[in-house]
Amino acid sequence: MSGTTVIAIDGPAASGKGTLARKLAQHYGYAYLDTGSLYRAVGQAVLAAGQDPNDDAAALAAAENLDISHIDEKTIRTREAGEAASVVAAKPAIRAAILDFQRNFAANPPGGEEGAVLDGRDIGTVVCPDARVKIFVTASPEIRAHRRWLELNNSGSKVNEAQILEDVRERDRRDAERVASPMKPAADAYLLDTSDLSIEAAFDAAVAIIDKAMS
Repeated sequence: MSGTTVIAIDGPAASGKGTLARKLAQHYGYAYLDTGSLYRAVGQAVLAAGQDPNDDAAALAAAENLDISHIDEKTIRTREAGEAASVVAAKPAIRAAILDFQRNFAANPPGGEEGAVLDGRDIGTVVCPDARVKIFVTASPEIRAHRRWLELNNSGSKVNEAQILEDVRERDRRDAERVASPMKPAADAYLLDTSDLSIEAAFDAAVAIIDKAMS
């Protein structure tokens, strides 16, 4: 990845890492990749085919045939797609199928950009362990569940917030305990708790971390 600057943004579901990563990419003029969307797209493809995300063969086939230019952002943001994503993301074969794409994106950002911002669960630990800056974004489960509830409600999905909280806690457990690339902060990652921060305040804090690290 020599020649490009990589910023790794990791964290659990609904921590605000995606919004933050997009804003950072725009701020620095870097390419942006939401790695979670890749797993969501695989999970949604399995569901759309009428198959079970727990089926190894079905999940691998979906991953190997994934075309990111055809990802439907609205479809992959449903609760069902998110749950399916967490299931397929725990499979070593699926992670291997997508890992090369992520690393190539970081090493060769689209559009000839000088850097890339990737967000996910294991960017700083597995995908880009040599990233110039690593930030682990987190927030309390209750705050994250409320954010996701608002997001789903605004998209027209009527869901119970208590159920969303249960889902968040289950995803945290599954993501942290999985054998393949468990979710955890890299040893050299900066921790950013957004529980009590607005998007603007979190962005300002992240820019301060990055500018200091790259100075």
